[in-house]
Amino acid sequence: MKTTPASPPPASRAWLGLLVVLGPVLLVAMDSSVLFLAMPTVTEALSPTADQSLWILDVYGFAVGSLLVAFGGIGDRYGRLRLLMAGAALFGLASAGAALATTPELLIAFRALMGVAGATLLPSALAVLSELFPDPRRRTRAVGIFAATFAAGFAIGPVVGGQLLNAFWWGSVFLINLPVVALFLALAPVLLREVRTTGTGRIDVPSVLLSAAGILLAVHGIKHTAAEGPGPLASATAVTGALALYWFVRRQLRLEHPLIDLRLFRDRVFAIAAVTGLLPLAAWSAVAFLGGTYLQSVLGLSVLDAALVALPGAAVLTVTCVTTPALVARFGTRNALVACHFLITGGLLLLLATTVTGGTGWYVASTVVTGVGYGISFSVVADTAIAAVPPERAGSAAAIAETSNEIGNALGIALLGSLAALLFRLQGPDVAATLDETLKVPGLTAALADDARSAFVNGLHTAAALAALLHAALGAFALRHLPRACGHPTVCPPLVEWEAPEGAGWGTAAQAPGGHEGAARP
Repeated sequence: MKTTPASPPPASRAWLGLLVVLGPVLLVAMDSSVLFLAMPTVTEALSPTADQSLWILDVYGFAVGSLLVAFGGIGDRYGRLRLLMAGAALFGLASAGAALATTPELLIAFRALMGVAGATLLPSALAVLSELFPDPRRRTRAVGIFAATFAAGFAIGPVVGGQLLNAFWWGSVFLINLPVVALFLALAPVLLREVRTTGTGRIDVPSVLLSAAGILLAVHGIKHTAAEGPGPLASATAVTGALALYWFVRRQLRLEHPLIDLRLFRDRVFAIAAVTGLLPLAAWSAVAFLGGTYLQSVLGLSVLDAALVALPGAAVLTVTCVTTPALVARFGTRNALVACHFLITGGLLLLLATTVTGGTGWYVASTVVTGVGYGISFSVVADTAIAAVPPERAGSAAAIAETSNEIGNALGIALLGSLAALLFRLQGPDVAATLDETLKVPGLTAALADDARSAFVNGLHTAAALAALLHAALGAFALRHLPRACGHPTVCPPLVEWEAPEGAGWGTAAQAPGGHEGAARP
């Protein structure tokens, strides 16, 4: 195997290249959350059903998550810069289409196309850091900045959306992507070089189809059950999706060049970090989506005020991402992974103090505490993925890290959001499927409106409590099973012996990715 180019870039070009790459990264992350505060406005303009509203929110994340690994491999094989350029152009076109959509179906379609484009951008953008920063210390710093930007995009998406909606129509939340895309297309060919890997085999199309179909079918069945109630079609869809995912995993174990190298998960540090990439995003996206509705439709805040309420948590999350690499270097990966889950647990439990009549302060406190945990998780997962593999597999490893983030983001809305929707359907006044639709019913009495708001808050509390329980369990698992000697991912002893690819030249544990002399063996 070989990767080109081999010569390290000048320092100035490397940092300017990083700056250019961060533009699309920020956009892809922002578009995962920019609609959280905008959904009441979108609902008023396009009148989507409850099921369509959920798809508008999370089809983007599922499209990104289901294709990230495939596009990570494509970038490794056929050129990361070429994929970045094509993906950025498609992202811009799809953003324009979404902004001008006139029906829920069109908006869902363009959001899905944006997700496909986003899947081309993230793994190649993170993998190109290996070429820009061959020095491990500088690469770690660059990955920290990358993670901070990605996290900041998630965090400020609702804030940016709220500010735009205060002055413009809902489509403006997508049109802001166009200037950033144009700037990237102009500067990327100048500052970035083409990087590709040879000898890693072809993309396995059946694996791509199985992963994408499995995720979409399984989640569609779950969402349909939550929105409409259980039925044979929804159950069959969910089971079919689960079987497709099972076959996908079995296929990866047999392929010489799989889309996901499952050997990475034999290292407990990497495996727990990958789950840490998924679960916090699931909690964050669900609470941000439900919280946006809570602030506006329950407490009656304007979209601008709701955006300002979300600002402290976004700021804390971003600052934490920037400072986490230094904290990890001092206290170790194990302590960081454990701490992030318990911080998120505590922050989510603060939401249980919110009520129908008040709770803005509790909501802000929750976002600040969880923001520290989220920031740690985003930074640790990204750095672990890059450090765990040889450079020629950087795109695929980056894709695993970003896939866990994006799938977590989409699953949070689909599963926890569907749970809240189910509870609203069971406990609410049974006037309409969602709170916003219920409050717009002509002649709705004050008592029924209060019942609807109370049912929604109960759904929010249940989703937050379940997410807190899962984080507490994962934090306890990490505390028990991660080695105490585990420091920064780049110096953490691997927990299993790597099987070096033929001809790679890794003769000892010191030469294996992420390893060093004296590495622990099972």
